[in-house]
Amino acid sequence: MSLLDLLSPDPHAPHLSALTPGAALPGGRLDVSGSELGPRGDAMPTAFIGGIAATVALSRASQAVVIVPEGAIASDLHLIYGSARSNGLPVRVAVPLMESAHPVGNPAVDADGNIFVMFSGPRGEKVDVSIFRIDVDFQVRPFVRDLMNISGLAFDADGLMYASSRAEGTVYRITPDGEISTFAEGMGIATGLAFDRDGNLFVGDRTGTIFKIAQDGEIFVFATLEPSVAAYHLAFKSDGTLLVAAPTTSSYEVIHAIDPKGDTSVYYRGLGRPQGIAVDGDDNVYVAASLTGRRGIVRIDNARNAELVLAGNDLVGLAFLDDGLAALTTRNGLFHVEMGVTGRKLF
Repeated sequence: MSLLDLLSPDPHAPHLSALTPGAALPGGRLDVSGSELGPRGDAMPTAFIGGIAATVALSRASQAVVIVPEGAIASDLHLIYGSARSNGLPVRVAVPLMESAHPVGNPAVDADGNIFVMFSGPRGEKVDVSIFRIDVDFQVRPFVRDLMNISGLAFDADGLMYASSRAEGTVYRITPDGEISTFAEGMGIATGLAFDRDGNLFVGDRTGTIFKIAQDGEIFVFATLEPSVAAYHLAFKSDGTLLVAAPTTSSYEVIHAIDPKGDTSVYYRGLGRPQGIAVDGDDNVYVAASLTGRRGIVRIDNARNAELVLAGNDLVGLAFLDDGLAALTTRNGLFHVEMGVTGRKLF
């Protein structure tokens, strides 16, 4: 029996009414609203997620900020004063799948639900393993070696993987057995990759150019953004709009939109350092970014309203799995978390 089991609510116990966002990485910030949350004399409330103590970074009468601790799993958040325990609110906590990676964008997921994550490494340097595969049983295995500075991953309708190298300006094609061949060269500083619904591959260049590689192998410039826009992250909406994110030091950055004719516009403005993008089955857009100073996964709905749906630092990408889970990449690892979201099926 835990300490929480021995405590019961009383009339003076803290009461929790809402928690935002409802999901977080360890280290992520949760904003809690309610009543009786403020300090009592010199005493601050104690927070627990499940049976693990969490830091209370802010405590006011109707507001508290709780930092998700390492080792926490999906469970209820409680605040405690002495013997008085609050009601609980559920928190979905991301669980690590892999550490010591170096992704710079989204993971990729094949038709069987296996997850692939890059180890990009410093520019111009090869690493021992360029791409790892995480099987559906969460076993981590080396998948591809000897590719330099992988920056984007994508699958086509036949289950072949494509990987961009920003050091070489090359896009490689990789079979399910890990056999590598060169698919396209001369892609500048090749970064983001995305397929459209017709099977054409789009490649972002760090100087703002978006290349289109048609199914017959023809390569041409599809669109050009400002040279300062490093087109690191690409994703398609169901109407054929290509979304482009480029991380900068600005706290009020743009998600760019490119229509099927190659005309550019602003899809959303107001994110800090936007990186990996994913689209769900309802065409909502999810971006690893900061919103009003808070880092995590931001959802932009079809009315262009944005909200933080997962809190966490150092996030660079995400991909949705078939069971409502999401795979999240940080600067040095891979996590998975229940988000209740179904990703958009491209093919």
